[in-house]
Amino acid sequence: MDAAAGYDATIADWRRDPEGYWAAAARGIDWDTPPARIFDPSLGVYGRWFPGGQLNTCHNAVDRHVAAGRGLQPAIIWDSPMTGRVETITYADLLDRVARLAGALAARGVAKGDRVIVYMPMVPEAAIAMLACARLGAVHSVVFGGFAAAELATRIADATPKAIVTASCGLEPGRVVAYKPLIDAAIGLSPHKPDAVLILQRAEHPCALTPGRDADLLAAMDAAAPHPCVPVEATDTLYILYTSGTTGAPKGILRDNGGHAVALHNSMSLVYGVGPGDVFWAASDVGWVVGHSYIVYAPLLAGCTTVLFEGKPVGTPDAGTFWRVCAQHGVKVLFTAPTAIRAIKKEDPDGALMRRHDLSRLDALYLAGERCDPDTVTWSQRLLGKPVVDHWWQTETGWTITGNFRGLGLFPTKPGSGGKPAPGYDVVVLDEANREVPPGQIGSLAVRLPLPPSSLPTLFHADDRFREAYLSAFPGHYSTADAGLIDEDGYVWVMSRTDDIINVAGHRLSTGAMEEVLAAHPDVAECAVVGVRDTLKGQVPLGLVVLKSGVTKAEAEIGRELVAMVRDRIGPVAAFKEARVVIRLPKTRSGKILRATLRRIADGDDYAVPPTIDDPTILEEVGTVLKGAMR
Repeated sequence: MDAAAGYDATIADWRRDPEGYWAAAARGIDWDTPPARIFDPSLGVYGRWFPGGQLNTCHNAVDRHVAAGRGLQPAIIWDSPMTGRVETITYADLLDRVARLAGALAARGVAKGDRVIVYMPMVPEAAIAMLACARLGAVHSVVFGGFAAAELATRIADATPKAIVTASCGLEPGRVVAYKPLIDAAIGLSPHKPDAVLILQRAEHPCALTPGRDADLLAAMDAAAPHPCVPVEATDTLYILYTSGTTGAPKGILRDNGGHAVALHNSMSLVYGVGPGDVFWAASDVGWVVGHSYIVYAPLLAGCTTVLFEGKPVGTPDAGTFWRVCAQHGVKVLFTAPTAIRAIKKEDPDGALMRRHDLSRLDALYLAGERCDPDTVTWSQRLLGKPVVDHWWQTETGWTITGNFRGLGLFPTKPGSGGKPAPGYDVVVLDEANREVPPGQIGSLAVRLPLPPSSLPTLFHADDRFREAYLSAFPGHYSTADAGLIDEDGYVWVMSRTDDIINVAGHRLSTGAMEEVLAAHPDVAECAVVGVRDTLKGQVPLGLVVLKSGVTKAEAEIGRELVAMVRDRIGPVAAFKEARVVIRLPKTRSGKILRATLRRIADGDDYAVPPTIDDPTILEEVGTVLKGAMR
């Protein structure tokens, strides 16, 4: 059976018997009590998966592998160019450290159902803290390390944690970020005060402890008795992950224990084609959903070795770092964001640094986090000589909505497309009247309810907000807030967020399609297109491009070439008349370009500096270019 037939057969099996498909997947997980039902549509907002089942996620991610005789297998490889350290943690060692941190938390009153905020850099203790919470049946809420005090305070106020697990500092190229002042300020701002703060003292910047509240994390672990796993309901919450809300109040995405464990364990073999003993690296941060799903939980649930990396794709020390990590640790599948690959491509366009490393054990590169331009996919494929898979998913879903499936044999890719829907996702393209549009036509991407296991069942303490944000726009569907199309072969093309569809003289156009054209220019490393208000046409597109290293051509000439390319490939209807070169683009710490902020600057509207921004000084630099371009 070829790959396409294998995919088609799997999708057909799922469509014919969705509960049977997920019942089979659930057999890959250890249950204390098997679920009474696979799916109950009468529970929750749209139904709940595996009600009546009891399990423990930490047991499934750690204990069972030790019990199976694989305690000496590496579970986590911590690779830190920031400190020059590499540490390998076996499953047996991980079990000991997780059980003792669970004991330390329990000694401070943390019990089943309590919340714990984890505010950590990319160190092993971040993953250990998450697993320790899961072991107790407590609910963790990881906040990206270094987040501003005000943003951290809103999460403390909403989650009302019993404890906070943190570190004395985080490390960035050229600077140390002290966490203790941020923690103290956030607790001061929050109406809720945690009972305990456990702090990992890092040698690079130790901190003073607040008497009566703070404790040294490692000392607390040494003094604690190992704590056993606590069984929880499949429908009990494993974690809360906050995302920025359009109203300014963060949205607490909930993830349950049962559906999460089943779907993520299944995804490792289905999507990525890896299993016990394979080395898997998601080059992300534990503060984001990719870090939750594919640095910590999914690889460990599947018995893999996961790489936890404290560094950057360029600058620690150079653009060959990713390839060095893959070669040194025998990475089988690398999963990262397109922006990381574009940064590498900008600094090493010919792949000279890549060729210094033996990548024979690397089987595939997976990309997600934002839409990937075709040029980045083809560049990666050409230099790596490996399959490069762009796949689409969201914080809300926790795993891939569409992709390509190594476990079934990879079907042909189409650079620029996010692949085909995974089993569990009935993806459709809808117009504003909730009607499906024909193949090839752009509309709003939505998923017919119910969502599959591991997708959010609701928002933390906010069922009505969940309905309004995700279910009200298209009754009977989950609205992804992404715009795109499904072609005649069933491939899904995510073109942009729905608010990045611009209206140019009555024509609805995708900024993503224009970005695809700009990215194809041989001198362009990365780009963004924003729609700017225009008194005549309503909106007009403006392109911002970052050039590859070593480009000597005049910027004005490149700008003219880009305008001509858009006119040739999309047409005069796009009214694309301006492309400006910038040194860099403003991004979140997870690498997403802040397009909405760019649009507000170009329109002359008031804007707030997003708390997730990587470097606030970029806004001023780019703002000057934007204002000059739109005069």
